[in-house]
Amino acid sequence: MNINLRQAVIANVSGNTQDQLKDTIVDAIQSGEEKMLPGLGVLFEIIWKNSDTKHQQEMLETLEQGLNQNE
Repeated sequence: MNINLRQAVIANVSGNTQDQLKDTIVDAIQSGEEKMLPGLGVLFEIIWKNSDTKHQQEMLETLEQGLNQNE
């Protein structure tokens, strides 16, 4: 059986409102379940691909700061 996780995640959230997308992200993070990580990765990929260089740099800075706080 060949399951395309990327397509499945996109199909599950396509057409969702911003509030629904936020709820999905918050729920995935709060649950702390490892199985949610690939879905968050797909959503991040979509954000990254649809962001300009300036916003990508801001995300990298935020990521770096967050990682440095967890040291």
